[in-house]
Amino acid sequence: MTRLRFALLNAARDDTNTRRNFRRELAADLAEFNVNDRQLPDHTDFDGIVVTGSRSSVYWDEAWIQPLVDYVAEAADDGVPILGVCYGHQVLAEALGGRVDDMGEFEIGYNTVRHLGDELFTDVGEEFTVFTTHGDAVVELPPGAELLAENEYGVHAFRTGHCWGLQFHPEYDVETAREVTDGKRERLGDARVDAVLSEITVEKYDAACEAKSVFDNFVAYARDLKAERSVHAAAAD
Repeated sequence: MTRLRFALLNAARDDTNTRRNFRRELAADLAEFNVNDRQLPDHTDFDGIVVTGSRSSVYWDEAWIQPLVDYVAEAADDGVPILGVCYGHQVLAEALGGRVDDMGEFEIGYNTVRHLGDELFTDVGEEFTVFTTHGDAVVELPPGAELLAENEYGVHAFRTGHCWGLQFHPEYDVETAREVTDGKRERLGDARVDAVLSEITVEKYDAACEAKSVFDNFVAYARDLKAERSVHAAAAD
């Protein structure tokens, strides 16, 4: 079976963990672009696009952010399946007419999220465990978007057309969760960081692995969509 070709729009400032995690979870050939350096594809001819997490906020005035938002909007308009994770979820919301803002608090650690049903969540229980780390949130969904998952901190997933945003991090392994948490000491203080670190266990990670099926489901969706479009193109000839 021919592997799909995805664009991985990597917004992480230190992308070692990000690259490893997404390359492990996505069963597709990945063309990677470091968007912090304003690397973006010059076309949208991909079977899918994945936008990663970042330490940045989508509303910051940095030269690389608006071109990324504009590219995602163009790709969505062209009908490319898109999966945005954490910061990527917020970029997707902004690109499609939603709004992102500072939460005034910070969600971090293994937490429970509830989904409302969607093919992306096939094989994921209604309540599931995921690693979360964010101080911004989607406070207004894009017009016509469907809320798919949430918890007490707000929106954790939405869908519009062929596009999905996920606020949580299904790609994280234990090493990434610990490193990201430890890097929040200046913002959150030692006491809270140490408390979160104490709960980053193999058992919690194993529970969170249930949500990793979203990656296989996204790849399957992109594959089915490509096949459907090929049939329609052949019929039109």
